[in-house]
Amino acid sequence: MRKLTVIMLSLILLAGWGACKKSQEQAGQPKKITIAVIPKGATHEYWKSIHAGAVKASQELQVDIIWKGPLKEEDREGQVKMVEDFIAHNVSGMVLAPLDDVALREPVSNAARSGIPVVIIDSPLQSRDSLSFIATDNYKGGRMAGEYLCQLLNGKGRVIMLRCHIGSASTMERERGWQDAIKACPGIEVASDNQYGGASTETAFQAGENLLSRLTAPDGSLSIDGIFCSNESTSFGMLRALQEGGWAGKVKFVGFDSSPKLIEALQSGQINGLILQNPFQMGYLGVKTVVAYLNHQPYEKRVDTGETLVTKENMDQPEIKEILYPDLKKWLNE
Repeated sequence: MRKLTVIMLSLILLAGWGACKKSQEQAGQPKKITIAVIPKGATHEYWKSIHAGAVKASQELQVDIIWKGPLKEEDREGQVKMVEDFIAHNVSGMVLAPLDDVALREPVSNAARSGIPVVIIDSPLQSRDSLSFIATDNYKGGRMAGEYLCQLLNGKGRVIMLRCHIGSASTMERERGWQDAIKACPGIEVASDNQYGGASTETAFQAGENLLSRLTAPDGSLSIDGIFCSNESTSFGMLRALQEGGWAGKVKFVGFDSSPKLIEALQSGQINGLILQNPFQMGYLGVKTVVAYLNHQPYEKRVDTGETLVTKENMDQPEIKEILYPDLKKWLNE
């Protein structure tokens, strides 16, 4: 009898809470805006910068964000499930960096049908259901890298490229841009451009070692003059492979994105150039765009956050230092 009484009291309390909540909604009290920010991964400095930008926007606009991404930047299924889970939890909106330009299409369509706006950042998605696309011009960034490598080699030499992984639209665009720039430089021979490093620094290191071992001359030197890598993990993995083999600084090397180790290598001359994006702005503008839409305010359908060639010679310029050294501690409490 006592147990039945407790159950009845619980039901009455729940009914009262529901009625109270309903009356608040009817009274026009808006629910707190909650935006899910879903990166491709969480370990690279690049994604930490996106997180910091999203936090800054959330504080300025007084909205909540939920930061959640796959542990591995190849976990398409995991990222798909995250989007589906956020739809089920009825978040106010999403900011998504899709791991695959096709695999995430259906989840984004489902979100749109559920009335949840989605802003795509970093990599394009083959879908018309997203609200906006905020990213680097990745083709232009890759072409910039190829043109600079050609310049470093005075238009002559053998070069290689270490790709990231299949399905990553952003890095595939960079790789295409680099190839087109190298084709326009007739004195450059491409020794290899079809190898993939994967999404982790460890797999990229192994791929870099394997690739360089096939390009080692009998005297122990490398039979190539230049290297391009299309993201942070492949750039760092290749740097480690060059350091382990004693070749760092002996070939021209252009990477993409930055981290403390890559910046250190740029300062020491082991890397000649880095193509930098502005991930902080991607996270910041991604959240601001969702909120603008929810508040019936104007927003941009396409935002190019820019791309910058950083070298040892220009890395101390104030505008470049701001991109190289984002204040993550301020926003992430690191």
